[in-house]
Amino acid sequence: MSAGASTISDRAADTRVTTARRVLLIAGILLVAANLRGALTSVGPLLETIRRSEGLSAGQAGLLSALPLLTFAVFSPQVPRLARRVGMERLTWCALLALAVGIVLRSVPLSGMLWLGTILLGLSIAVGNVLLPALLKRDFPDRVAPMTSLYSVTMGVVGAVVSGLAVPLAGVLPGGWRTALGSLAGLALIAFAIWAPQALGRQARRPVMERVSTTRTPWRSALAWQVTAYMGLQSFGFYIVLSWFPAIMNDNGISEENSGWLLLLLQVLGVTMSAAIPLVANKMRDQRLLATGGSLLSLAGYVGMLIAPEFAVLWAIIVGLASGICFVLALLFFTLRAADSYGAAALSGMAQSIGYLFATTGPVLFGALHDWTHSWSLPLIVLMVAVSVQAAMGLGAGRNLTVH
Repeated sequence: MSAGASTISDRAADTRVTTARRVLLIAGILLVAANLRGALTSVGPLLETIRRSEGLSAGQAGLLSALPLLTFAVFSPQVPRLARRVGMERLTWCALLALAVGIVLRSVPLSGMLWLGTILLGLSIAVGNVLLPALLKRDFPDRVAPMTSLYSVTMGVVGAVVSGLAVPLAGVLPGGWRTALGSLAGLALIAFAIWAPQALGRQARRPVMERVSTTRTPWRSALAWQVTAYMGLQSFGFYIVLSWFPAIMNDNGISEENSGWLLLLLQVLGVTMSAAIPLVANKMRDQRLLATGGSLLSLAGYVGMLIAPEFAVLWAIIVGLASGICFVLALLFFTLRAADSYGAAALSGMAQSIGYLFATTGPVLFGALHDWTHSWSLPLIVLMVAVSVQAAMGLGAGRNLTVH
């Protein structure tokens, strides 16, 4: 074989290896994304069952739903710093194993394990929430929008399917709701196995220690605070709906199982918008119209739930479409408003820390207001006020600027 033919053959082999690694990376990213919502969305349809089983008040049940958000708030700012020291790939890998352990612990019928497991899985999901936008910014700089679409759709599909199947599985599996929730550990272990080449292979990026002292934090940027406010307010509304929408439907004469399917419909429609919005947003001069319009659409759905709850299917459709728009925009802002991958991680960490700290109050406040008033009217009015402020924040966060 001639030297030229040998060179061409070597190049072809290198291309095949590079393509295989890229496909494996994409598969790994999507599997990580698949684990970022299911452990949370599975609780909402089963919340009343868990309340009866564990003897929880409405406020305690709201706290259980909010606990992962509280762990996001506390731990998210630490994730970029840890990633610089151990590497984004290795930290993600460890988080996947910790997620599987947390899911199992949450399902163990021992005192305190429900709460301990929930905290551990919240810490693990926080790592993926912060690092996925940074990984996309670094490894797919010219494909951020379609990759954001792919991973947000994956999150949404898995979250929706899990929430829809939670009640039926709890009804047929031995162990009831505990087994239904615990079975999600299998998905985390699959992702752990697929991500191993990224964490252990030679293609894993070395930790960038020098960035610790040179990367500026975004905490003094007005734009970063607008992105953070938008993230927090959309999360505030989303996790309230995730936790309490089935209960609102139950009180309006819809069965527990049908309420779960309505929540599934809401999330499927959110996934549909998550697939389309990044591609549309990427071609727009800025995203102010989308950010504000999606918020106002949410407002219309909440008003409908208050004044005409009998049209539950219509409000599920409207809120589902709006939540998809707002959620994927919040994710997209982490990359569009950052200059590089570590900037994206820093902005993501800030926005998710403050944003989820605020969002933590949502399910608890909503449940407490319901306990106090024995009605859903005041809780829904509070939700309307929050989404109105979100619409105003969208005008700032949607500007075509970069956080420095």
